Amino acid sequence: MSNEISRRNFTKSTVAAAMGVAAARASAAPSANDKIRLGFIGVGNRGGQLIAAFMAHEDMEIVAICDLYEPYLEKQKAIIGGNVETYKDFRKIIEHPGIDAVVIATPDHWHAIQTIDACNAGKDVYVEKPLSITIHEGRKMVEAARRNKRIVQVGTHRRSSPLYHRLHDVVSKGTVGHVSVGRSYRLSNMYPNGMGKSPHSDPPEGFDWDMWLGPRPARPYQDNIAPYKFRWWHLYSSQMGNWGVHYLDASRWMCDDLAPTSVCAMGGKFVIDDDRTVPDTMEAVFQLPSGRLFIFGQYEASGNPALRSGEIELRGTQGTVYVSGNNYQIIPERGGQFQDREPRMEAMKDEDVGNNAKLTEHHARNFLDCVRSRELPNADVEIGHRSTSFSLLANISLATGQRLEWDAEKEQITNSKEANDLLHYEYRGDWKLG
Repeated sequence: MSNEISRRNFTKSTVAAAMGVAAARASAAPSANDKIRLGFIGVGNRGGQLIAAFMAHEDMEIVAICDLYEPYLEKQKAIIGGNVETYKDFRKIIEHPGIDAVVIATPDHWHAIQTIDACNAGKDVYVEKPLSITIHEGRKMVEAARRNKRIVQVGTHRRSSPLYHRLHDVVSKGTVGHVSVGRSYRLSNMYPNGMGKSPHSDPPEGFDWDMWLGPRPARPYQDNIAPYKFRWWHLYSSQMGNWGVHYLDASRWMCDDLAPTSVCAMGGKFVIDDDRTVPDTMEAVFQLPSGRLFIFGQYEASGNPALRSGEIELRGTQGTVYVSGNNYQIIPERGGQFQDREPRMEAMKDEDVGNNAKLTEHHARNFLDCVRSRELPNADVEIGHRSTSFSLLANISLATGQRLEWDAEKEQITNSKEANDLLHYEYRGDWKLG
């Protein structure tokens, strides 16, 4: 980033221009005959997948892309074709007058700043999960979306799955009885070397490491942090956030839950010898006011299945649900001790062949439709914030070694000042939430 460009979100002239764009776009969405003009911030691994998902829809146009890593820009520019513009400073996308909506797939510690700046500039936003890296950031993102009347879709793409919508109808009608336990896991045996160890080094040529760090503390570059392996460094992401948000979001949706009342997480770096600062083994238990537990396990030193099948288990009094991206099945419960042993319901199955491969396309379609209609999308920012909060609370519980009591209305931890202090952090330099 050039020294001439202030790290404050916008210059006075840019803010004035953005306010004019915001006023114009708040009152009118693109017409049915107009293409929605998109700008992408972060076009590496997930960003490239999102580009492919949006390109499946003919009523959008990718105007510009942004990334700090030149090879990613070159690769995606060749895929998109045409006259797509390329930038290394995300603010060029946000202030671009020819862009209606921004798609954000940067590391987690950037999501809040970029989403809020885009909302303030009159852009709608599709932002990858987890929504934020702190609970305070997430609430500020919701406020920015509402204040600016922006559509903000969070990348928990199961929310756009027809299969999951049908399963929600089944569970909400009480077909499987009262669900007392939901379980899901991130499983990957990375023993013994994990993502490896790397010395401090110079960043790749043209890669702006200081800009990549952004609001986080300055530190030397390591090639097992960026461009991709930031997922194993707690300052930039976490596997609890990366994977847990998907499964906990789906579980709370199926059961119509808002937030936990208490959270307890345990784990650590037990066996894998790499540079990670997140656990290789972790389990979090969430207690819900509706009378159930959600359990998420991050097992990165053991990869064998933890469930009978699928990726999520919901244990009801009448039947147990096993759901994956393509199908679900419900196994009837039988009475246990002192109870009638007959099956309590008929077995059920449902399947969408190829559904999993199309989920991101479905989610992109829903976002584009809502940009036009101005209706709330399937994974609205408030939904994404509440689901992300589960994982962030688990990380705080692990960091403090405490079971945390959570007031979901005030969004405060009621039994630990130490834990409450971790609901946000002080940004480096002039970076701030707009």
